[in-house]
Amino acid sequence: MDFKELLAYKKSFELAMEIFEISKTFPKEETYSLTDQIRRSSRSVTANIAESYRKRRYVNHFISKLTDSDAENSETSTWLEFSLKCQYINKETFDRLNIKNIEIGKLINYMINNPTKFGCN
Repeated sequence: MDFKELLAYKKSFELAMEIFEISKTFPKEETYSLTDQIRRSSRSVTANIAESYRKRRYVNHFISKLTDSDAENSETSTWLEFSLKCQYINKETFDRLNIKNIEIGKLINYMINNPTKFGCN
């Protein structure tokens, strides 16, 4: 199986793209701050999932990269909260994105807790 078939990868990629589109509406003064941070962290979730899958031959490397992915997912959650409090997104958008973020976190943690189901020895 290719890492692109992993549910966590697909859902995190989808969320990162949604965040990218929404963040286009953020104020210009946030370009090198909140906009950059939320885009970077949301993309990093997906990239770390891809890296972890390629390192699944070594269970500790697999789990380490997934832990990085989980941390980036938590960072994305924080930036979403800032986006809401700064009124760059509304409560409905926040709730929708936050639910997806939580689901991704659960998927990542499932992978961390069940590495043998993903080809680790």
